[in-house]
Amino acid sequence: MTYAVSLPERGTFEAWRRAARLALSHSIAPERIDWTGGGGLFAGASLPGTAGERPVTVIPAFPALARTVMWHASPQRFALLYQALWRLAHREAALSAADPLGRQLDLMARSVRRDIHKMHAFVRFREVPSDTSRRRFAAWFEPDHYTLEPGCGLFARRFADMDWLIATPYLTARSEAGALRFHSGGTRPDLPPDASESLWATYFANIFNPARIKLSAMRSEMPRKYWKNLPETQLIPDMLADAEARVKRMRDAGASTPNPASAAISTRYRATMPRPADVPESLADARAAALQCRRCTLCEAATQTVWGTGDPDAAMMIVGEQPGDREDLVGQPFVGPAGDVLREALREAAVDADRIWMTNAVKHFKFTPRGTQRLHQSPDRGEIQHCRWWLGLELAFVRPRVTLALGASAAFALTDDHTALAPRRGHVETGLHGGPVVLSWHPSYILRLSSPTARDTAQRALVADIRAAVAKANQPPEA
Repeated sequence: MTYAVSLPERGTFEAWRRAARLALSHSIAPERIDWTGGGGLFAGASLPGTAGERPVTVIPAFPALARTVMWHASPQRFALLYQALWRLAHREAALSAADPLGRQLDLMARSVRRDIHKMHAFVRFREVPSDTSRRRFAAWFEPDHYTLEPGCGLFARRFADMDWLIATPYLTARSEAGALRFHSGGTRPDLPPDASESLWATYFANIFNPARIKLSAMRSEMPRKYWKNLPETQLIPDMLADAEARVKRMRDAGASTPNPASAAISTRYRATMPRPADVPESLADARAAALQCRRCTLCEAATQTVWGTGDPDAAMMIVGEQPGDREDLVGQPFVGPAGDVLREALREAAVDADRIWMTNAVKHFKFTPRGTQRLHQSPDRGEIQHCRWWLGLELAFVRPRVTLALGASAAFALTDDHTALAPRRGHVETGLHGGPVVLSWHPSYILRLSSPTARDTAQRALVADIRAAVAKANQPPEA
């Protein structure tokens, strides 16, 4: 008997995984399954409705390989993966570089990963009209494989503060107010011209160095199939034609001195920028001033100042260390993984997150770039001391009855005590502002714990410290 399996366009891996496990449990051989869905007069039967008696186990590396190969454009991908699964389950042979099937699947996985990389590199957004306060952008892309769904994670993280759409021939991704949804694909949409494209083209033309051009390397990293959707590539033929003459002009020009007028232009430009008040008179004024903070060098690499949010009349203020990658992009504190841990602890402690003020000791994200990632670095004491001005303004305008310090950096910012946090955790100390400060673990510390038991213990301690801070805030003021 031959079986036919139809798989959906979205959620394909999980659907294939369920069908493959079901077929394997009934010992249905690879040649008896049509993974294209069959059809016609001799269409195959459906798979059994319940699992068979055969246990299904595979090596841990196979699901990761299958998740990648699943996005390949080859119609044989499902059959090849099931063939590999069958062989592994029956211990017929290992998947290795010397094995033809293993080599084929490895090459397919590499092609998918390269396609995702090309999408990240060559998608070009154009701004489109918006009827909301959020800016909207759209892009058209033509990948080699079905890689839009797995490749959208980067765009969702990097562009969380805007609405965007990426259309491809087979699938469309749409992100609105942070919610990512997928729809059917189609033809290229009629996108309006974008003023930023001419600016980018001008920049590209001016950084183009004909003396260093290597056509084979350029075409390898930027294949011609992507050129029609990239504004800068329209300039390449003319720039290549002028390359030799341009190299000569560069040699003839040699080194040059700065234009004497540039300093005056820079001075006039900076003079037109709005200047914050020296001493803000309100919480809103303090935030506006913090957006232009230049007290330390962290502002030079960070995306933006991340000011506190919440109830300006809150009885309790929570102070963390600094914004993370997600917070730096969104512009709000505690919206990343550590924020999820904190909000879960607040729910366990029966505390409404909207009724408190949440902020950080340092307002800019400190990180080390590593490829496409930005790895967190803890701020040093000097950076924390520079940022005390802003934290002091928040304390002065919010006037919380109690402050909860999460982690050693927040504890130092509030108390000027840099001793170890472990023996102080759970205690109440007096802050530099004269108010009570409850010390606790930072949620990111809890996330880093490898032992589930240790994570559970630290999470319960954080919940207990939140409850202690609430109880302190509810105490009547001392006479």
